[in-house]
Amino acid sequence: MIHIRLAIALLLSTQVTLSHADGLDSLEAFVKSTRNGRADFTQVVTAPGKDGQAAKSKTSSGSFEFLRPGRFRFQYKKPFEQTIVADGQTLWLYDPDLNQVTARKQAQALGSTPAALIASAPDLKALQAEFSLQSAPDKDGLQWVSATPKTRDGQLANIRIGLKGTELAALEIEDSFGQRSVLSFSHLQSNVTMGADTFAFKPPVGADVIRP
Repeated sequence: MIHIRLAIALLLSTQVTLSHADGLDSLEAFVKSTRNGRADFTQVVTAPGKDGQAAKSKTSSGSFEFLRPGRFRFQYKKPFEQTIVADGQTLWLYDPDLNQVTARKQAQALGSTPAALIASAPDLKALQAEFSLQSAPDKDGLQWVSATPKTRDGQLANIRIGLKGTELAALEIEDSFGQRSVLSFSHLQSNVTMGADTFAFKPPVGADVIRP
């Protein structure tokens, strides 16, 4: 499920207004003009029903910060705490309940993920090296882009990015098992001052550190 939560790395807004822009225009403007950002998020993960049972959903919430290229912090607060940090070299996942830290090389862990879509690429051309991008019909007052990973050996099937002008508003993720994750963003701020330690992570004393 870490691939879904990496949808960490997505987000935030600029204050530019695009007249009659489609999804790709809005995405390109967002990627080019937003250096960093922070937002609150709500995430709803829905697993497909099995053996005739109805699909089940779980809701979580927290905050997100990112800095291009390739740095972000995803802080889950409810219903359980969890921290995901990309410091440019290592992707850290900390679970306080388990007192466990998982550390992966960032370049290998991200790849064709929502985090790569939002936090890493400097322009649309760079994104198109990893994803097949296509504007989708407007819905709920948002412009949408469908992004399909070109590498098919991962768990992600499709990502949909919803933008309002150049503000990132929503992210929809579908995996190859039929699980769907929808993230909605609020209180967006972009190109803000951030502390030098925002994307630093040090495993807590006594925590088990796993390096797969």
